[in-house]
Amino acid sequence: MARRYDCNDATDRTTGLREAASAVRRGELVVLPTDTVYGIGADAFSSEGVGDLLAAKGRGRNMPSPVLIGSPNTLHGLVTDFSEQAWELVDAFWPGALTLVARHQPSLQWDLGDTRGTVAVRMPLHPVAIELLTEVGPMAVSSANLTGHPSPETCDAAQDMLGDSVSVYLDGGPTPGIVPSSIVDVTGKVPLLLRAGALSVEQLREVVPDLEVAN
Repeated sequence: MARRYDCNDATDRTTGLREAASAVRRGELVVLPTDTVYGIGADAFSSEGVGDLLAAKGRGRNMPSPVLIGSPNTLHGLVTDFSEQAWELVDAFWPGALTLVARHQPSLQWDLGDTRGTVAVRMPLHPVAIELLTEVGPMAVSSANLTGHPSPETCDAAQDMLGDSVSVYLDGGPTPGIVPSSIVDVTGKVPLLLRAGALSVEQLREVVPDLEVAN
C-alpha cells in the first residue's frame, strides 16, 4: 500500500522525507514534486529500481531515465569531459529547468537504459526534491505519468496513474507548470539545444553564444 505525505505540513514533510529516503535506499519508487511536474524516482544506482521505474511508466529501455542531483558538486563524480561552457550553463541556470546531456564516468555501476555512454542530468529548483536528493544522492527521475498520458502537475494525478507501483508519494501541492526543462547536449565541441523548454534559445545564448539548435 502506497503512503502519501503532505509536504506543506512541517511534521508530515519530515516524516515523508524520511520514509521516501528509506524507500529509495530499498530500491523502491517514490513520487516527488519538482519545479516542472511531478516525477517518479528511484536510486540511480539500483538497476532493479530503475527497471521498475520504466515498467511503472510503461516505458522501454530505448527511453532512458534522466538523473536528478541535489548539488552541482555531484557532477564531479558522475560526468567526464565536461567543458567550460557546460560549467557556465550550470552556474547560470542551476538549480532550474535545464537538463544537460553529458558523458558519464565509464566506471559508474548503473543501468539507466540504453544511454550510449551519456546521462541527462539536472538539479531541480524545488526544496522538497533537493532535500531528498541531498539525503539519498543521485536519483533516476522521469515524469510521474504513464507513457502517452499528460505529465502530472498534482500528486493526485500522479497517484491516479501510478497507484501502488510507488511506495511513497510526497505531495508538495500543484507544481509551477507543465513547461519541460530545456535540454542541451554538451558532449560535443559546441553545446547543442535538443529541446527548447522553460529556457529560450536567447537566454541560453546569453551564456554560450555559439549554442547550436538541433534540426
